[in-house]
Amino acid sequence: MAVAKAQQQIELRRNEEKWSRTLMDAGWTALPSVILEKQQALALDPLDLNILLQLARHWWFNDNKPHPAKGTIAQCIGVDPSTVRRRIARLEKDGLIQRVYRHDSVSGRQETNTYHFDGLIKAATPFAEEAIATREKRRTEDAARRTRKRPRLVVVE
Repeated sequence: MAVAKAQQQIELRRNEEKWSRTLMDAGWTALPSVILEKQQALALDPLDLNILLQLARHWWFNDNKPHPAKGTIAQCIGVDPSTVRRRIARLEKDGLIQRVYRHDSVSGRQETNTYHFDGLIKAATPFAEEAIATREKRRTEDAARRTRKRPRLVVVE
């Protein structure tokens, strides 16, 4: 636990070096790089990706799924809430996210939906595994190249 905390602090300092302490103190969002790298293969256009980033911005703990209002998302990215509704419906139809409707137990009124990323995680996993395999192959090749003996030069008369 202490090692994980220390590693997290090192990572935060690295991000502060890149982005500045002020920006990092204002908040940050984690998203696997493979989702950005393979957005075309995942059939995500820039608006879809922006919506996913806004949802991820509200996901701090695994057991507390994000639940921002569609109007909040729309306001952040400068589109109409109906656009966000349509795009979220399409992302759900494509199996990348799942909406879970919530209702207040006392009043019965609908609350903001929660969103699950299980489909996106499942769709991106093969790309991540491929990237990991490629990286490991490159490391192995680099290590072999470093330990390989140089051929002896022979003078031919």
